[in-house]
Amino acid sequence: MRWGAGFCAFAGVVLAGCMVGPDFVHPELPEGAGYLPDSIAQTASAPVQAGTPQKLANGQPVLPDWWTLFKSPALNALVAQALANNPNIEAAEATLKSAIANARAQEGSLFPSIASGFNASRNKTPGDISPTPASNATLYNLYTAQVSVAYTLDVFGGVRRSIEAQEALADFQLFQMRAAHLTLAANVAGAAVNEAALREQIQATVEIIHVQKEILQTLKLQSDKGQIAGIDVVAQETALAQSELSLQPLRKQLAQNQNLLAALLGNFPNNASPQRFRLGNLHLPRRLPLSLPSTLIRQRPDIMAAEATLHNASANVGVATANRLPSITLAANYGASSVVFDALTAGSNRLWSVAGNAAQVVFDGDALRQKQKAAEAALEAADASYRGTVLTAFQNVADALRAIQYDAVALAAAAKAENSARDYLEISRQKLQLGAANSLVLLSAQQAYQQARIALIQAQAARLSDTIALCAALGGGWWSNTEAAIGVPAPPKAG
Repeated sequence: MRWGAGFCAFAGVVLAGCMVGPDFVHPELPEGAGYLPDSIAQTASAPVQAGTPQKLANGQPVLPDWWTLFKSPALNALVAQALANNPNIEAAEATLKSAIANARAQEGSLFPSIASGFNASRNKTPGDISPTPASNATLYNLYTAQVSVAYTLDVFGGVRRSIEAQEALADFQLFQMRAAHLTLAANVAGAAVNEAALREQIQATVEIIHVQKEILQTLKLQSDKGQIAGIDVVAQETALAQSELSLQPLRKQLAQNQNLLAALLGNFPNNASPQRFRLGNLHLPRRLPLSLPSTLIRQRPDIMAAEATLHNASANVGVATANRLPSITLAANYGASSVVFDALTAGSNRLWSVAGNAAQVVFDGDALRQKQKAAEAALEAADASYRGTVLTAFQNVADALRAIQYDAVALAAAAKAENSARDYLEISRQKLQLGAANSLVLLSAQQAYQQARIALIQAQAARLSDTIALCAALGGGWWSNTEAAIGVPAPPKAG
């Protein structure tokens, strides 16, 4: 049909037409942006576990499975289990699928809407009223079959901007999913390090309690012989009781940490992971990746999510602008109608129509103009929010780098303090055996050693946690395999 060919040709011309509103451009990093005013070549070393000096590999990308840097099969298995079973990951993946489906559904607005219908009715018309069928019968059946085509021309690009906005929302959900993966992996790794630290602190406290009990037995023997006053025994008993008291909060924290790990793995607390972590099983990587600033803004999920929000706001300005302009709709109808069903295909019973409609809002109380202004203000807000997200991201990386730098120095100091405190306690114990120890000196030595030992363990754990923080701050690597691994199609790209 001639009108059908013309209809399709005109639609093609319209689709190639202009689009009102701003065209989105990916934000660029301001010139001179960086992490630190100085560079860190290598961290300090310490002759203890997690005391390995670390070098920063500038420009090296972060692996998607960055937790493998710790060379712990138990940790690798735990992260894999969490990524497979955590409900938050499942929710993020389902939300992404929904956003992709909505974006693709919006694409249907670019095409004509075609509907077919068949209607059959039994009619009784009074004799004084016309029209009636050609047979002049007042009681008759009427059969109508028809196909209708309707198409709203996207003259100003409002439909295409709507599609662009939906695709940006799909991108946002993609980066939200990646952020969920990154956060979960970091939380699991952090919980593993925390468990290892707590177990070491519990073991250290138990050993200190054992030493204090030996000292108490020696003091009691000396007291029975009249070599020391009874108050020295009481003072030692008090120190022992305080150490035993400090043990219970550590055990509570360990139990709660195990509950946290179970929840991260998608399990109930009564089905906690059998994995048991110790600091000696987690190896501090010698080389740390440090992505370039220009790479960071293209790989960190929260920055990319903020960019997708900015893209959505930009497209919405185009939608609001197009809504203020005229809309043109084409419609066509073709079919047949007859009082006899078998006669529907007869040429004389065919019907068709072609229509066009143009509409322009003349007065709406300034509603559409205000909606456009609101969309423009939302774009300004999204731009400011994006820049704020970038600043926060760079702050996170800088904080992690400073923590790596200074916690390495702190670990070296903690190792020296623990070594000195151990020697102090050993000398005090030797003097005790000779009956020459002062009770205050002995108590001071015990307290100093206990504090130094716990501080050393915490410093060791801090170095491992700093590496986790840096990998997470850098975006945890570009999750290029994530979508394919979970069966989620990549979202359509707007623009």
